Amino acid sequence: MFGRNSFAKLKHRKRQTSKGKNGTKLIKSCFCYYSSCILIFPCPAQGRVNSMLKLAELLSLAGLKLFFLNTNRIQERLTHFADVEARFAKYPGFRFITIPDCLPEDYRQKHNKLEVIKSLEVKSKPILKRLLIETRPPVNFIIGDGILGSPLDAAFELGIPNFRFRTISTCSFWSYFCIPDVIEACELPIKGVFVEIEVEEDMDRLITKVPGMEKFLRCRDLPSCCRVSDTTDPYLLMMVNEATQSPRAQALILNTFEDPEAPILSQIRNHRPKTYTIGLLHELLKTKHRSIKTQESSYQSSNSLCEVDRSCITWLDTQPSQSVLYISFGSITVMTREQLMEFWHGIVNSKKRFLWVIRPDSVTNKDGDVEKIPEELQDGPKEREYIVKWAPHEEVLAHEAVGGFLKHNGWNSTLESIVAGVPMICWPYFADQQVNSRYVSEVWKLGLDMKDVCEREFVRSTARMAELARKSVSEGGSSSCNLNRLIEDIRLMSSRQAHDN
Repeated sequence: MFGRNSFAKLKHRKRQTSKGKNGTKLIKSCFCYYSSCILIFPCPAQGRVNSMLKLAELLSLAGLKLFFLNTNRIQERLTHFADVEARFAKYPGFRFITIPDCLPEDYRQKHNKLEVIKSLEVKSKPILKRLLIETRPPVNFIIGDGILGSPLDAAFELGIPNFRFRTISTCSFWSYFCIPDVIEACELPIKGVFVEIEVEEDMDRLITKVPGMEKFLRCRDLPSCCRVSDTTDPYLLMMVNEATQSPRAQALILNTFEDPEAPILSQIRNHRPKTYTIGLLHELLKTKHRSIKTQESSYQSSNSLCEVDRSCITWLDTQPSQSVLYISFGSITVMTREQLMEFWHGIVNSKKRFLWVIRPDSVTNKDGDVEKIPEELQDGPKEREYIVKWAPHEEVLAHEAVGGFLKHNGWNSTLESIVAGVPMICWPYFADQQVNSRYVSEVWKLGLDMKDVCEREFVRSTARMAELARKSVSEGGSSSCNLNRLIEDIRLMSSRQAHDN
């Protein structure tokens, strides 16, 4: 059970908000400082913001005082499409603060996400450091997104304790961490990766230098950054650098639970002994609300950066149990018109009911420009199908009408599928999704990987894994206990920092 923070309470006298240089929103106050104030800084992307907001709410429920730092653009979208302002207003020690991303709109549109993140890192680092110095009450603890180097660098320069939060799976994080060893063993680069006739043979070669995965991890299952012909590729080096920087932080926080990833967690703890597994965050948050008997006994929240179409829930309510295939490739995946139509014909020809999320920006041509969605795929209900631009994801997966999930294998949606007991058909797009899909099919037997030819025995495993997931977030479960340990350690370290200052 969460207890209220026993440290000094805030005594308000006057509070002002002002704009600093470069548009930084700074909070200036003439009041007694909190004994501990935590800054949480996510990478500006849907899945990462969603995960870290859930972490922020869990810490707020425990009485910790938080600043949640977003870019201006992300905060505007959250405020417009989600209920974050009303939801977090009930936590008196919580505040959103913002910094500019310093990027022109055409840069965001024409460059891939990792290039945008890299540019943001360089341009926002001095702004972040100044914010940490000037923000009041002072920040004495940082939880930074594991893909961002700037929070870690700023924490070291200013002597602020910091933890790193990896929003990806443990197995994919470990594969990133081991890439230097894979390169040293000459298992990368992948020979013939750009020569179609050679790809099939080499892509099925086993990778032997990722401990715990030697028997099943193939070239095709490595993170997408590994599909390069040169190991000095900037994309590859960026991803490896961020993974191998994790030991610089005092601890690592992972959105997973012990049972499915225990063998890999033991490998990680050889390098990073203080590792907190606190997933499944979305289910843990519901459990904590129930445990403190809030009015939100059937807790639902939205951290969406897009407008959610809830009409699909009404449609699902009219469908038979486990009869609907849910299709969503996440907030980033793009495909060609030809790929989209291949999916369309295959799904329609299956004669199954389906609910399909098709974002307006999800179809592009070879130059990366957005193409119009074909007429037959426009949103709205039809006889056996429903197409929307964005759906209430967690609610859809938990709906009794949903019997399967065709997906890109982002980690948030994988966890949501696990706890809902919904089998997965995986079409990984990029980054960690290739590793996730291999684990879903080959290790956990919870779905089909579209890179492979698999049997259908996986369906029997979903109920057991869902049971383990729910157990982990219950009172006394591994994730619940690890969250409590994380909270106490943050309190101790941040109070020491406040005392030293």
